[in-house]
Amino acid sequence: MTVDPAAFRRKIENLDNLPTLPGVVEKLSFMVESANISTAQVGGMIQADQVLSAKVLRLVNSAFFGFPGKIGTVTHALVLLGFNAVKGLVLTASVFDIMAGEMLGLWMHSLGVSVTSGVIARRLGLKDPEEVQVAGLIHDIGKVVLKVESPEYFEEINQKVQQQGLSFIEAEQEVLGFDHTKISEWLCDKWNLPAALRAPIIYHHRPLVAREAIEAAAVVHMADVLVRAVGFGSGGDPGVAVLDRDVVKKLDLSLSAVEEILEEMDNELVKAEDLIPTD
Repeated sequence: MTVDPAAFRRKIENLDNLPTLPGVVEKLSFMVESANISTAQVGGMIQADQVLSAKVLRLVNSAFFGFPGKIGTVTHALVLLGFNAVKGLVLTASVFDIMAGEMLGLWMHSLGVSVTSGVIARRLGLKDPEEVQVAGLIHDIGKVVLKVESPEYFEEINQKVQQQGLSFIEAEQEVLGFDHTKISEWLCDKWNLPAALRAPIIYHHRPLVAREAIEAAAVVHMADVLVRAVGFGSGGDPGVAVLDRDVVKKLDLSLSAVEEILEEMDNELVKAEDLIPTD
C-alpha cells in the first residue's frame, strides 16, 4: 500500500526537524524578489543566524569553488555568486550536519555532482556555472528530507534496495508511490526556488522534460551519472544510470569532450574531499 501524497506533502512542508527554519529561506526568497533590496541587506539577514552564516562561508571557501582569496562575509559571497547560488547554499547549509553525519555517502555523492556540474557548465560556457554547481550540490535534497521527516519509510526503502536489488527510485515507488524528486518539487514550491535551481533538482533524472533551465538540468543529470560511474559517494544504491544520449546531444558534447570532462572531474573530486568529515 502506497502513501497518500497529499498527506505526505503536508508532513514534508512542516519541516519540523530541519536545523534551519524554512522561514529563513522564505524571507530570503521575498528579499531577493524585491527590486529595492541590496546585497548588503540580504547578506545581513543571513549573517544574523551566526551558525548558518558560518556554514555558508565554509561552503563558499571550500576548494571546489576555487576562489583565489578567502571570502569573509555573506555579502561578498552574494557579489561573487549571485542571489540564487547563495540561496541554494543556504539550503545546503541547513542540512549539512544531517548529510555529513547520518548520510555521508550521499553528502560525498552530492559534492561530486556539484564539482562535476561546475566542470561541465564551464566547459559549455554557461552564464552562471557556480549556480549550476550549487544546483548539483542540492539535487538530492528530497532524499535528505525523506530521511529526516520519515525515517521509517527511508529505512524500508533502503531494505528493498539491499534485499531486492532495486534502484533507490524503484524502491521509493514501491514504498511511497512517488520518489524523492516529487518531494523536492514540493520543497521547491514551498521555498519558491528559481528555475535555475528548481529544474536540476526536480528533473535531474529526466532533464529534457524540464520546461525551464533545460541545460542546467541536463548538466546535473550528466554529472550525476558520471559521479555514480566512478563510485564517489553513494546516491542510495550501487547502480549506475545510463547517460541519456539525447542529453549529450542537447549539450553538444563530443566523445573527446566527455573524456576531458572525466579527467578534470577526477582532479576536482580530490579537491572536494576537504569538505568530507574525517572524524
